[in-house]
Amino acid sequence: MKILKFGGTSLADEGTFQSVKNIIESNNSIVGVVVSASGNTTDQLQEIASKAEKGDERYKEMIDNLQNMHETLCSDLSVQYQSKEIVNVFIQLRRVCEGIFLLKELTKKSLDFILGSGELISSLIMTSFLQKKGINAKRFDSRELIVTDNNFGDACVDFDITNERINQSKTAFVDVNVFPGFIAATESGEITTLGRGGSDFTASIIAAALDADILEIWTDVDGIMTADPRRVRRSRTLDQVSYDEVLELSYFGAKVIHTQSIAPVFKKGIQVNVKNTFNPGKTGTLISDKPLDNQLIKGISSIDDVVIMSLSGGRSKHKIDFFPRVFKSLSDNQIVPVFITHSNAAQTITLGFKFDDAENAYEKLKTALNNDQENEMVSSEIVEKGYSLLALIGSNMKDQIGVSGTMFNVLGKNGISIKAISQGSSERNISAIIPQSDLNKALNVLHESFFLSQMKRVNLFIIGTGNVGKAFLNQLTKQFSFLKEQHHLNIKVIGVANSRKMAFKKDGIPLSKWDKHLQEGNPFEKDAFVQEMIAFNYRSSIFIDITASSEIAGLYTHILRQSISVVSPNKIAATESYEEYFNLKHTARKFKSQFLIETNVCAGLPILSTLNDLVRSGDRIIKLEAVLSGTLNFLFNEYDGSGSFVEVIREAKELGYTEPDPRLDISGEDVRRKLLILIRESGYTMEMEEIVMDSFLPESCGGSIDLEDFYDKVGKEESYFKALYKQATANRARLKIVASYEDGKGSVSLQEVPGSHPFYNLEGKDNIVLLYTDRYKEQPLVIKGAGAGAEVTASGIFADVLRISQSDA
Repeated sequence: MKILKFGGTSLADEGTFQSVKNIIESNNSIVGVVVSASGNTTDQLQEIASKAEKGDERYKEMIDNLQNMHETLCSDLSVQYQSKEIVNVFIQLRRVCEGIFLLKELTKKSLDFILGSGELISSLIMTSFLQKKGINAKRFDSRELIVTDNNFGDACVDFDITNERINQSKTAFVDVNVFPGFIAATESGEITTLGRGGSDFTASIIAAALDADILEIWTDVDGIMTADPRRVRRSRTLDQVSYDEVLELSYFGAKVIHTQSIAPVFKKGIQVNVKNTFNPGKTGTLISDKPLDNQLIKGISSIDDVVIMSLSGGRSKHKIDFFPRVFKSLSDNQIVPVFITHSNAAQTITLGFKFDDAENAYEKLKTALNNDQENEMVSSEIVEKGYSLLALIGSNMKDQIGVSGTMFNVLGKNGISIKAISQGSSERNISAIIPQSDLNKALNVLHESFFLSQMKRVNLFIIGTGNVGKAFLNQLTKQFSFLKEQHHLNIKVIGVANSRKMAFKKDGIPLSKWDKHLQEGNPFEKDAFVQEMIAFNYRSSIFIDITASSEIAGLYTHILRQSISVVSPNKIAATESYEEYFNLKHTARKFKSQFLIETNVCAGLPILSTLNDLVRSGDRIIKLEAVLSGTLNFLFNEYDGSGSFVEVIREAKELGYTEPDPRLDISGEDVRRKLLILIRESGYTMEMEEIVMDSFLPESCGGSIDLEDFYDKVGKEESYFKALYKQATANRARLKIVASYEDGKGSVSLQEVPGSHPFYNLEGKDNIVLLYTDRYKEQPLVIKGAGAGAEVTASGIFADVLRISQSDA
């Protein structure tokens, strides 16, 4: 025999009733059907009772609406609404509510009578509907079968009498036997309810009493999920779980089944299958004594609004009584903490309570221990709000190495602090108290680590959609599928902005339409952008600054402190004072984020990563020489005296090789910044002003003049530039702007490079860096290639993003 239980969402309207009928018909054996109240009937009944107690006459209108709703349901199902039983339920409901309204008093006994009305009505409608469809169905009144004490609201079942009555009723069974869930009665006939999960409990009681083959719980999800799907979108259905695992999942917040509800079938060893009324083809989740699978972690559960109380015992000779007094106080007042951890040596205990229990717990503990403060029984007490309890659950965790290490490492990498930790004595759960603001991120990073380890989601927030920004987004679009399929990286652009607009999408902005979303976005404001990014609180988040803005660079420290990594070609932050540079690096390490600036020097060339690898592996940079400006290299490569130097500058600007204002390149300040970064990344302390800068421009070309005046003055100095060129040619050399560092001294200057030097044949806008180290003393390590351009800079940004995405640091 099967027992089928259907929840309220499975009984909400004509369509769901039809689905339930089809499920019942698909069974060839005798079945028992336990039903909850239809839709949100129980919530409405609770509100009706509350209004009646407050003397609010609107309760009458609510009863009328509830009656009309059920009348409409009966009409849709072609069921006779004016049956004596259904009408009588509403007559009794009005009578009881009238008494509550007059007395303005709502007892638990009266509330049980009111709340149980929903199941009575739905069982009557279901039975009539099945009979109307030609199914041999019969209704049994659970109040006559399930006997409890008079603890109204959460009555205790007398299983001896209950089992006897249920088995006696078996002789009257037909093909389909319908029972109202949730309700029961005392031996004297007073109506009671079975508390949270009451309808599941009813089904479990009946299944256990009848030694059913299986109990099927039909709900609106495909089964028990690995995590709350409202918080973890990629949660999935578990195929099998053990009874013990379900008890743990339920205790720590999972909503599908309440622990009490499956206790009777658990004792009998009857399997439970949780299935979806709206997707009956799915196998659901099978709950059994010994599941066949070997999955390490079965689920991640959580409890919101946890209040933490930390008590410290004194040092008196009576301290041995400290822990017993704490637990006795809680036991005497029937207060159950959801979290406990303690230290015998320090005589401290940390307790976690659900928010609704916290105030009562505090008062009771304070009363119980207050008298002992004179004897130093309690030396301090701390109460903290705003926390959540997070738990990993799985029977196969027992004796497994590395589970807790993985859990805490994942949380730490994502900047989630842990207030307290505990492991159940059964080794079936590991729980932690974390800030509630970090709960969603914690659930997702842990779920990704334990259930989706082959796929990692990375969340990007980008400011800057100029040439480089567009190139990066285009490269990401082209590589998206490849990275997902071959490298298991799901890279999402969550936020994007330029100087005018900003746009966000929590599931990711479609890469093919990012510009459209941006145009339709809100006005850009840098602080608002950062606040929105932080509010998402996504795991594996990366902020990408593709601007030259000092204001954006000034946000880096704050962003890194949120455990959000920063990738940037913007050189401003890394070339501020050494103290600020060091602080950025230190902040990134402290908050488990990364600050990657590969594209600060030579666009996409792997200069800084190579330097970092050398230094980390114990090598020492003795000397470095470099041509670091693709723009300046282009100018001196192209200028041959046949045309004017100013014409070459204009050509470089038209080709996009310079900044919008080419003076930023020609001044050499950009090279100076790049050299400073190279020196610092080599492990040396240096400030910008310590680097000697010899400008190749005549003094007449300086000063605060506009761009056209600058061009004009450069043109007037053509003889100067021609002389430089002729002298270098005569010496069989070429002109290069060379940045160098040796013995603590840095410099940038125009030099004549002979034909034997590696710089001599550097073409176009290429860059080159020579690294002389303890390991590369005679023959330097040479890194050479395109050092400017949107595509290569974008590829360097992309490389940094991938480096962070694939890093365990």
